[in-house]
Amino acid sequence: MKGRFAALVATALGLLIAAVPATAQQYPSRTVTVIVPYPAGGPTDETARIVAQSLSTQLKQNFIVEDIGGGGAIIGAEKVSRAVPDGYTLLVHNLQITANVSLYKTLPFDTVKAFAPVMLINQNPLVLVGRKTLEANTLQDLIALMKRQRMKAAVPGYGTTGHLATNLFAQEAGVQLDQIPYRGAAPALTDLLGGQIDLFFATPQSVVQQVATGALKAYGVTAKEKLAEFPDAESLPAALGSKLNMVYWQAMFAPTGTPDAVIKTLNEALQKAVADPTIIKAWAAQDVTVFPEDQRSPAAASAVLSSEIARWGQVIRDNNIHIEQ
Repeated sequence: MKGRFAALVATALGLLIAAVPATAQQYPSRTVTVIVPYPAGGPTDETARIVAQSLSTQLKQNFIVEDIGGGGAIIGAEKVSRAVPDGYTLLVHNLQITANVSLYKTLPFDTVKAFAPVMLINQNPLVLVGRKTLEANTLQDLIALMKRQRMKAAVPGYGTTGHLATNLFAQEAGVQLDQIPYRGAAPALTDLLGGQIDLFFATPQSVVQQVATGALKAYGVTAKEKLAEFPDAESLPAALGSKLNMVYWQAMFAPTGTPDAVIKTLNEALQKAVADPTIIKAWAAQDVTVFPEDQRSPAAASAVLSSEIARWGQVIRDNNIHIEQ
């Protein structure tokens, strides 16, 4: 009887161990896929690859980046929302995940309920640049000129950070702009340099050389303080109000239901990644900064997600922005 009882106990224990999710064991024990809901080569893809490499080194497993662009960054996000919540499918997204909530009448997921924020990764302001032949040389001159004549502003796709910044700027400056849609920042900058359009909100790293050589004029930055690389660009929040204090932020998410232990492991590894002096230096050269330590928790990321959904929802409604489905 004793032998039979011991065998039954051993069998039961074996079944219990087998039933324990892999995520409750050592994580990660196999390759992790990090999905970016954009084509390769953009800033979100670049950020994802930098942190994926660091996570691979720290956690001794491959973290591979998969770019799934299209659908207003919804297709890739939807794949993560439907993934098994075990930590092996993650999402690196940006501000647009919050704007999409109001841009579209319906989404294939509930943004707040579908994703578990892991950490805010990095952020950078935007720079308002204009063609070199504009007669205005200061922000004040530019606003006065816009009130006399209608200008063309490029927007790199509906719902993008640049699109939202353009609408918010026009709203706060009290001007009207003809917004010209482009498939990304690169073609918009090409036309701006060629003089086909007048204005564009760009990332600092994408225009710093053109401004330095006089190929473009910089008028303002969406930061509380001026940027050293753009000495002639005013702080838009200081000049036009705090609503223009905005950043292009990026964050990591997991499907809701991912075990807390896995979120903790990922968060701790990401905190080490963004504290790496090499990464900090490389990002700083592009005016990209990491979030302060007290904003690197999952709870802080969740709070930003909720507040940004409310913020951009108001801007979208105020400007009657919507995307037909």
